[in-house]
Amino acid sequence: MADQFFPYRIDRRYTPVLLPFGVGERHGVTLTDDGRFVATYGWARLETTLDNVDHTEVTGPYRWWTSVGLRLSFADDGLTMGTNRDLGLCVGFTTPVPKVIGMKDHSALSVSVADPHGLAAAIGR
Repeated sequence: MADQFFPYRIDRRYTPVLLPFGVGERHGVTLTDDGRFVATYGWARLETTLDNVDHTEVTGPYRWWTSVGLRLSFADDGLTMGTNRDLGLCVGFTTPVPKVIGMKDHSALSVSVADPHGLAAAIGR
């Protein structure tokens, strides 16, 4: 199996918020042929094995201030890599992954890829 890449759907209205992170067309989620889940968001990177993915859920729409940028959840230790307010995929992990930002490891990641349903199907959970 070849790597599968799922780019973000970037809402251009939020470009000023995304610029400090360096987010562009080459960023998104990659499912590698050796069984890894890799999410990049400008300078930020989260990586784990696909076996560590417990579940996925397509979510949205969101309030823009909770969905755009690199941010922690107010409710738990989840991380958001957001580029639009319409749709995204929440990926839950069996074992929390090493922290990207904040003080705790992350038990979930929300990503606003262009095809959240396709990413969920490719992950298979």
